[in-house]
Amino acid sequence: MAEQNNNVPEPIEEQDIDALKAVRLGKLNELCAANADPFKITSFDVTAHAVDITSAPEEGKTVSVAGRLMSKRVMGKASFGHMLDRSGQIQIYVKKDNLGDEKYDGFKKQIDIGDVIGVVGEVFVTHRGEVSIAVKELTLLAKSLTPLPEKWHGLKDNDLRYRKRYLDLIVNADVKDTFVKRSKIITAIRNYLDGEDFIEVETPILNTVAGGAAARPFITHHNTLDLDMYMRIAPELYLKRLIVGGLERVYELGRNFRNEGMDIKHNPEFTMIELYQAYGDYTDMMKRTEDIYRAAAHAVGLGDKITYQGKEIDISTPWRRVAMRDIVKEVTGVDFMTLTPAQAQAELKSRGIDPEGDKNAAECMYVAFDKLVESTLIQPTFVTGYPIEVSPLAKRDGNGLTYRFEFFINGWEGGNAYSELNDPIDQAGRFETQRAMMKQGNDEAQAADDDFVEALEYGMPPTGGLGIGIDRMVMLLTDSASIRDVILFPTMKPRKK
Repeated sequence: MAEQNNNVPEPIEEQDIDALKAVRLGKLNELCAANADPFKITSFDVTAHAVDITSAPEEGKTVSVAGRLMSKRVMGKASFGHMLDRSGQIQIYVKKDNLGDEKYDGFKKQIDIGDVIGVVGEVFVTHRGEVSIAVKELTLLAKSLTPLPEKWHGLKDNDLRYRKRYLDLIVNADVKDTFVKRSKIITAIRNYLDGEDFIEVETPILNTVAGGAAARPFITHHNTLDLDMYMRIAPELYLKRLIVGGLERVYELGRNFRNEGMDIKHNPEFTMIELYQAYGDYTDMMKRTEDIYRAAAHAVGLGDKITYQGKEIDISTPWRRVAMRDIVKEVTGVDFMTLTPAQAQAELKSRGIDPEGDKNAAECMYVAFDKLVESTLIQPTFVTGYPIEVSPLAKRDGNGLTYRFEFFINGWEGGNAYSELNDPIDQAGRFETQRAMMKQGNDEAQAADDDFVEALEYGMPPTGGLGIGIDRMVMLLTDSASIRDVILFPTMKPRKK
């Protein structure tokens, strides 16, 4: 079954795939029989990329370019095509007079759309103004045995896109752009923190205690030690040990794992940055947050105003700062901190919200915030004054609350910060409370870490700490609708064969 060689192919039907693969495999066998197996080639000297040539063309310059053949139009003794490399596409002009009869015939008959090729040739500009390469030498570097999804019809099935990201990157240029921007965002964050005298560190992924956050962990087993271990849910407690050790300014940018639900904002495996600054507090972390977001936005060519899914979001500083008590009262008309526990629970129930247990007024305020207020915070907002019960690692503020903030953008929680609790006696007591909550079946209770308490007993200076979700940040700065659009290989349930 012959494949079409024009550059606007018809969509491939499922039943045709196997037949087309058989044709391509036959071509590979012919090449191997002629001692021209492309898979035996070990390297190719690349001297330029498509964007280098098209952005500043030097006609007559000899270049060596490699990439994937994305279109092919054969016209007798001359042919045109387009090659795709990491930077973009460029047109190639393949002429029998330049390649010779045998190699030109091989280009026509044995090279297919999707094959990886290398070309050497001269830069020129066509009469229509398209920068191109007049090919003098052409080498087949890898045979594509399975036809690509036709880019004119697109790879639009999201499930297929996420499962076969390699195809997504080939046929959808905007997807490649998203991940290039993700890399630039991460580099900008590192550059900012390195410039502020932070040092990047690495802490264990396998933990004996699932501490540092309220989340359900993944559990694995170490055979040699015959010990159950947990994939980390947060690096916080290890990073604060380093503050005790005198490193003073540390950060870690890496993966965390939480065995919880999946939706457009949640993936079980996700990227966070956590940073800790000795002799700082949570107000210092507000400035760090603003600086990091602006550095990341500027790194991908955005200003202080970004557009996400049609909404304009202003990240210019300073961001709004508001106490949870005040913002809840603003939205609901109720000052929960003046109520008794029974009254506060009744207020929730009157709005159709289940308090889920015998909560005090501060905890009910937090539930009201979570259910009624969070989604309204579109512009960047620092919300302060969280209840102790949900902040077991933050300093008390003397009013039954803590020196803690979470920040919100587009109605999402984007990160979390504390003036870190450095009192070992208070921390031990908080852990005991969490233990009791866990025994009562509260799966949001944090695991107690007695070794961390011992570290605090040696003395940890006043410290500000901050955690920011990188995936949600990238979503906002690339206008991506789902977290799966900004994770190269998101978690997927295997398809049944």
